[in-house]
Amino acid sequence: MADVAGTELTSAEREFLRHPALGAIILFRRNYQSPEQLAELVRDIRAQRDPAPLIAVDQEGGRVQRFREGFTTLPPLFTLGRLHDSDPERALALAHDAGRLMAAELRRAGVDFSFAPVLDLSDPDSRVIGDRAFHADAAVITALAGRYIDGMASAGMRATGKHFPGHGGVVEDSHHELPIDPRPLEALWESDMLPYRTLHDRLGGVMTAHVLFPAVDEELPTYSRRWIGDLLRDRIGFRGIVFSDDLVMAGAAGAGDPPARARRALAAGCDMVLVCNDQDAASAVADDLLATGAGPCAGAAVMAGGHCGVDTGEYARLDAALAELA
Repeated sequence: MADVAGTELTSAEREFLRHPALGAIILFRRNYQSPEQLAELVRDIRAQRDPAPLIAVDQEGGRVQRFREGFTTLPPLFTLGRLHDSDPERALALAHDAGRLMAAELRRAGVDFSFAPVLDLSDPDSRVIGDRAFHADAAVITALAGRYIDGMASAGMRATGKHFPGHGGVVEDSHHELPIDPRPLEALWESDMLPYRTLHDRLGGVMTAHVLFPAVDEELPTYSRRWIGDLLRDRIGFRGIVFSDDLVMAGAAGAGDPPARARRALAAGCDMVLVCNDQDAASAVADDLLATGAGPCAGAAVMAGGHCGVDTGEYARLDAALAELA
């Protein structure tokens, strides 16, 4: 999975989109001007190859919402957790509405899926998670995420839980450094991993964390057969698509250059690797994977968007409901 530079494709990007090892495109804020422009960009991306690449985005809400003008301003997930402390029933209902509205607006524009929801524990000291997460209590996260995932599914979108096995126990931001979480597996299993254990059969995808857990394995989850194969696949029973987080992030840099990182991630059990904001790295990874015989992930079609079924009147109702969280 790679990206594109702007609001319309260049001739070089059209050529790259036909690369046999490319399976998906992730969009960012720089790719967006308006719903109409976004829909045209999505159509152009899809027209470059058959089968068309998947199209993804991070549209979590709060500070991680790539498309804004012309889209509903989505609240950070933590507002649902805060409401759950005083009114659990209402919070669960609004979690469903939030997932449905987020998914419906993206599906209307032709985007297949958002990398959502965040299943990490919320910690105000975290430099990267914080209010992106529902709550500090794993049981509350699981309850709210379950309803959010149901809302997404009702609008034709598969959910991706992130960041496995958990990014909420560390302060550091893995975009800029390698966080280290010293907790043993038993502690992680009962807390951070509870949402994955409970919701695994309702997730289309899981994204790995660039966090080192030395008490469990000397490798990052992204590069670890123990984390992906033994724990996520065999012990938890997850059968969907495993995405790496962006391999250009500083937290993933210890495994060599980007092609080496991609090979390590795929060998560990990742199905699709993300290489973002570095076209040279994305091209090098794609060429290297092609040379080693790898192609697009055959099972990734499970993440393709489905029918939305939300009409104009319901958009207004959903928007009004979420205004309670402002």
